[in-house]
Amino acid sequence: MRDDGLDRAIDAAGGIAELARKIGISQPSVSNWTKVPAQRVVAVEAATGVARNDLRPDLYSEQAFSAEPLDPVDAARAQEYALLATLLSAPPSRRLLDQLSMLTGDATPLGRAHVALAEAASSAVAAKAEREYFDLFVGLGRGELLPYASYYLTGFLNERPLSRLRADMAALGIERVANNSEPEDHAAILCEIMSGFADGSLDASPEAQRAFFEKHVSPWIGRLFADMESTDNARFYRVVGALGRAFIEIETEAFTFAN
Repeated sequence: MRDDGLDRAIDAAGGIAELARKIGISQPSVSNWTKVPAQRVVAVEAATGVARNDLRPDLYSEQAFSAEPLDPVDAARAQEYALLATLLSAPPSRRLLDQLSMLTGDATPLGRAHVALAEAASSAVAAKAEREYFDLFVGLGRGELLPYASYYLTGFLNERPLSRLRADMAALGIERVANNSEPEDHAAILCEIMSGFADGSLDASPEAQRAFFEKHVSPWIGRLFADMESTDNARFYRVVGALGRAFIEIETEAFTFAN
């Protein structure tokens, strides 16, 4: 029996087949779900506009987190990583574009990137943004960009960087979702893990977080964002690339100082 959050997502997407199409997996996979798998929550939220705390309240409700106050800087980092995870995992829904159009910024590089994203979202057509996402990351056979650590670090998919990531995830108690065919070194999954570190929903010491970032994120993800920023075949995702590049530069500098 499906839970309420999954039913709401299916209704919002227009049926099981449409939900599967929007998040890039097979219809039978979605048909077998009783609830949205943890590693699909961000993608389903982006595709349907149903909030993650409605999809999986056991993972994202206020009660699921520590009662200890979260540092404002870490809260902001968690939101930034979650935003990037959302935009990398699935094309934005109309509702998400409307929310992004309300972003504000300041004179800093990241603030300017937020303003640019708000402007891009306000003028974006959801169907065109979905097509951009498909052409960039999915494609007919393969997309223009392959957002996987293994590919950027070795030139091939499913190589040693993925096996090293899986070992470190296991050591940190981060489990792979059953029946999930997406390799864990996808940029969206890594951003979601970093968001969990920042907001405390994933338990890891500051040293472990820094080691994870320096080993699995910083060696390659900046190049992915730079490639997105320079692509000729996208408008909305060029702006997403600029935001990601600016944020990762800040994170790299912060972790360097912490070290």
